[in-house]
Amino acid sequence: MADPLKLFILAGEPSGDRIAADLVERLQQRMGVDLVGVGGQELAGRGLVSLYPMSDLAVMGIRDVVMRLPLLFWRIAQTARAIRAADPDIVVLVDAQEFSERVAKRLRKAGWRKPIILYVAPSVWARHPERAARIKPLFDEVLAVLPFEPAAMRRLGGPPTSYVGHPALREAGTYAGGHKVALLPGSRKSELRRHMPLLRSVAEMLAGKYGVEEFFIPTLPTHEARLRMEVAQWSVPVRIVADRAERRELYEQSMFAICTSGTATLEIALAGVPMIIPYVMEGAQAAFYERAGRPNVGLPNIILDASVAPELILPAVLPSPVLAAAEAILRDEDKQKAQREAYSVLRRMMEEGLPDAQREDPADRVLAHLKSR
Repeated sequence: MADPLKLFILAGEPSGDRIAADLVERLQQRMGVDLVGVGGQELAGRGLVSLYPMSDLAVMGIRDVVMRLPLLFWRIAQTARAIRAADPDIVVLVDAQEFSERVAKRLRKAGWRKPIILYVAPSVWARHPERAARIKPLFDEVLAVLPFEPAAMRRLGGPPTSYVGHPALREAGTYAGGHKVALLPGSRKSELRRHMPLLRSVAEMLAGKYGVEEFFIPTLPTHEARLRMEVAQWSVPVRIVADRAERRELYEQSMFAICTSGTATLEIALAGVPMIIPYVMEGAQAAFYERAGRPNVGLPNIILDASVAPELILPAVLPSPVLAAAEAILRDEDKQKAQREAYSVLRRMMEEGLPDAQREDPADRVLAHLKSR
């Protein structure tokens, strides 16, 4: 019997945890896998005992980063030491871009020669294009979850990059229509703090109109209790859903979604559900957004290179423009149909890839680096 694959894997937030767990599951279907690393509940379900809480790395916004700098620097050093001590066959760092880059840099500086893969490409096509060349010496390959990223990385002189699809494809249901509205406030604590009051106001104003019969909030098990307590104070009933299968079923029965930017926008689009994308930005985030020329922030709009789902970037909790955007879609069947048609194109693109970047299996890409040694 062949020795098991010794894999160090790291995920820094819930979306990365799901991506990492999907990769581990694919590998475990082929061989034994000894896991070491950092992750959340999804990776724990695949057998990982995390070196430290994944939440230590889940920061967003200048304020969060500044407050956690000492801890983050400690975790970078700790992670690099743990990798060298474990001596895995291969290292896969999932997203957590700044953290992953610094860990890889420490390893290479210490003479590490085994493969290091970055899973989820940095957004070099949107900002800091010089980063592509900067990370080329650090990573043997980048596994991209967006189909246009391999071409962007080649153009900018980055590491070899392959398109491997997104685990959200495995969970995408088939749009059936219904009378439910999905409310998605984000997965980070800072996002919940900013977006839950906004969603409350809009939901209370939409209740009973346009055929809306039920609201639900998909969330992570770690946030479930907190959100149940919070929505108990709302004047409209809201279902909190932490079960993945139930979430997929409810997406299929949804007529509309109010979804903050992030992986959730892709999940909603792949389910074929019309949506709007509001996001309350912190001051530093808003300043960068303006300097960058107000680019698209929702993944469906970015992938399709079109403003399919209306985006509302807000400086504070402002329910009125969000309500107006929601009503504009809910009262217009042509706008709903146009979104659904665009999402059909998106789904096909995500499933197949592009002519110069066909979709590959992430497990194949990982194992290719072991065969070449």
